[in-house]
Amino acid sequence: MDSRKVLLLVGALIVAAITAFMARSLIVGSAAPQAAAMVAPPINGPEVLVATKALPVGTILDATALKYQPWPKELVENAYFIKKDGFDQRTLIGTVVRNAITAGQPLTQGALVKPGDRGFLAAALGPGMRAVTVPVQTQTSVAGFVFPGDRIDLILTQAVPGGGDGPPLKAAETIMRNLRVLATDQRTDNGVGEDGKSVVRTFSNVTIEATPKIAEQIAVAQTLGSLSLSLRSIADNNSDLEQAIASGNVTMPDDPKAEKAMLTRIASSPSAGSGTMATGADVSRFQRSTVPGKAAQAGPAGASMPAAASFPGGGAVSAGPMVHIVRGNAVTDVAVEGKK
Repeated sequence: MDSRKVLLLVGALIVAAITAFMARSLIVGSAAPQAAAMVAPPINGPEVLVATKALPVGTILDATALKYQPWPKELVENAYFIKKDGFDQRTLIGTVVRNAITAGQPLTQGALVKPGDRGFLAAALGPGMRAVTVPVQTQTSVAGFVFPGDRIDLILTQAVPGGGDGPPLKAAETIMRNLRVLATDQRTDNGVGEDGKSVVRTFSNVTIEATPKIAEQIAVAQTLGSLSLSLRSIADNNSDLEQAIASGNVTMPDDPKAEKAMLTRIASSPSAGSGTMATGADVSRFQRSTVPGKAAQAGPAGASMPAAASFPGGGAVSAGPMVHIVRGNAVTDVAVEGKK
């Protein structure tokens, strides 16, 4: 090969090597300032109270919804709750969010409604919901461990006499599910002790959030028997929602935002009916499992005769075969005339 061509090839290789080295130096040198720019400088400002999660309108605050976080001094407003002012965040437990607050946003005094303020209960209610106060006995109120914001089930216990002379049927059934507690004995907070934990107090009335139809059903249930509270686990809402989706009762939308909104709405909606039931026979073998019917009456010389049947006109028939007709809890005896 010609020596001139060899020299040109070697020179080209040297120039390429120098160019690659310079390009690598430029890339490495420019990457260092970018990495340094990603490190945020420390915030030189007071600690303000912010929301740890999204707080929709009507949310009852608990200890997990608040925390202190440093905030730029030039962005601090007078309406913020500042830690250096000696403010105790535990005093906000039980207050209600009047304006929606996003996660990480500072809480303002105007965004919260405190217990006793005008419009507090109206702010705590969701759209289309009603507040219903239910009287409960001390032994049926979960020993006072129900607080505002908890979710409960309502259990109705009653004695069903039926139409007979035997002992009545003792029965209990879950009539309402997933009801949100708004207050207990006109209180929306039970107070906070020195250890930061809620003080447990027994109560005889509980105010819950319900739909207009469920509010009517609760009013009727109070006339039938005694009501008991059953505290729900937080995981129950998710399991009920999964069962509803699996059974096809709930159809999920394709939009992720619409899906999240639907999940939140379903998980927080109270429901009535389709609850479980237990009778006295489920607890004790000496109790009934059905509504008692009318017993036969003793006739002359110890003969057994059917009980008298009552008719709408007020008359009664005491002879002949009888047919028992059961309509719900009512038992009616109808005489059947034989051939003469």
